[in-house]
Amino acid sequence: MASAQPVFTDIAWTDLGFLAEATLRTLAIAAAATGTGTVAGVAVGCVLATIPALVAKAVAALLDVFRSVPLIIQLVLFDSFVSIFGLPLSAFTSGTIVLSAYCCALVAFLTKAGIDSIPAPLRRAARSLGMSSTQEFIHVAWPIGLRAMFPSWLGIALSLLKDSSLVSVLGYVELIRASRMLITRTQEPFLILTVVGLIFFLISYPVARLGARLERRWQS
Repeated sequence: MASAQPVFTDIAWTDLGFLAEATLRTLAIAAAATGTGTVAGVAVGCVLATIPALVAKAVAALLDVFRSVPLIIQLVLFDSFVSIFGLPLSAFTSGTIVLSAYCCALVAFLTKAGIDSIPAPLRRAARSLGMSSTQEFIHVAWPIGLRAMFPSWLGIALSLLKDSSLVSVLGYVELIRASRMLITRTQEPFLILTVVGLIFFLISYPVARLGARLERRWQS
């Protein structure tokens, strides 16, 4: 009679490699979503700051859908849409699209607020010096608005890094899903979650400190 195979196994060194791979996958989807969403959000925010107020309100209402609906619901609904229409999208692609749309909505409002925070007399002074509206935006409005936006944008980027764990509902094996798989196999939740928490800290803390340093330099 064959001996029964153990249900649970101990943590092995290969599990660290598994977590390292999952960390890279987490960074990949967070970077792709943050980069794409930021570029799109800045473009949309600039448009919101320049188009008529009535049109801007209509666009803002659409963006509010992405800001207000929980990300996990957006992911599940988008995945259902992909399945219904048979679109050949991987979990990485689907997750990146949803996270990018969410990031775009946040950055768009942030960009508009940064541009609107610039005193009107300053912008009029730039125009009085002979600058065109494009030159005034590039050389005056955008640099000043960027300094006001940066701390909040950094918060969005770090939040998106942590929110990327929700993509696990699509079957994407990022850091949190990998930790759950290891916990199920080893029954060592405390140790594994401590390691995963430390990984997130080591990723986030240097970025936050760099952002604070840049902010202090800009304000000096």
